[in-house]
Amino acid sequence: MTLAFLLAASALVIPAAPMPVAVVLVAPENPAEALFRQARDLRYAQRWYQAAQAYRTLLREFPASSRAVDARYWLASSLEQDQRWDEAADAYTDFLARHPDQRMLGKEAKLNRVRCWGIRQWDNPAAQAGLAAALSDEREEIRIAAALQLAKRRDARAVPVLQAGLRADLSSEACRLALQSMGVQPLATGPTQGRFLVIRVKERTKPEALTVRLTLGLARAVGGYLSDEQLRQAKKQGVDLERLMDQALNAPKGTELFSLDDGKSTVTVTVE
Repeated sequence: MTLAFLLAASALVIPAAPMPVAVVLVAPENPAEALFRQARDLRYAQRWYQAAQAYRTLLREFPASSRAVDARYWLASSLEQDQRWDEAADAYTDFLARHPDQRMLGKEAKLNRVRCWGIRQWDNPAAQAGLAAALSDEREEIRIAAALQLAKRRDARAVPVLQAGLRADLSSEACRLALQSMGVQPLATGPTQGRFLVIRVKERTKPEALTVRLTLGLARAVGGYLSDEQLRQAKKQGVDLERLMDQALNAPKGTELFSLDDGKSTVTVTVE
């Protein structure tokens, strides 16, 4: 009876139904996106020529792609990295003409184009013309960048922009040096902000030098740190203490204006 019961019970066991298998559908990658990724990977690998080719293919086959803006910029950048300066400058020009609303990338494109023109200005008249045109750009930093490039050829057209650039905190020193390299006296109308006279007084009996920083407006106070003997030395050497501010404005940072020694101490004045 027990065996009959077990046989009857086993007949009632229903095998479990197999669990449903989930099917994941993977959408095929957008061809334009795939090309952009390929070009980006080539650029990251510093394979500039192949990257430029990939960007060109994307722009030729998918001109309406949402990646077209970035592709045009990175095409120009890849050409620049490959040192194909004329092609890069033309590509930056094409980017700027097609996408004038791109402010951040537009600024970078202009600066990079100026750099390409600067390299080619000795050999390519179009590069010289481009730099000259950039002197009238609406952005001050573009005007100054172009002027700094033209200054390398001592092009007098750069002088007004460089003189105006003396008032720009970030580029005043570069403009000053460029003018001096051209043999042009920088106008002493630039900002004194960020520029100091540093006086170092080293006495023979003391191990450490006394360091004093004066704003240029207090340049005349330098005389107060000199002994009578050092004042006589200054006059003998032609040091004009009344014109220290003008000298400091027109000298590159790091310039030593004078050093005087009276036997007891040495006083050195530099522009920093």
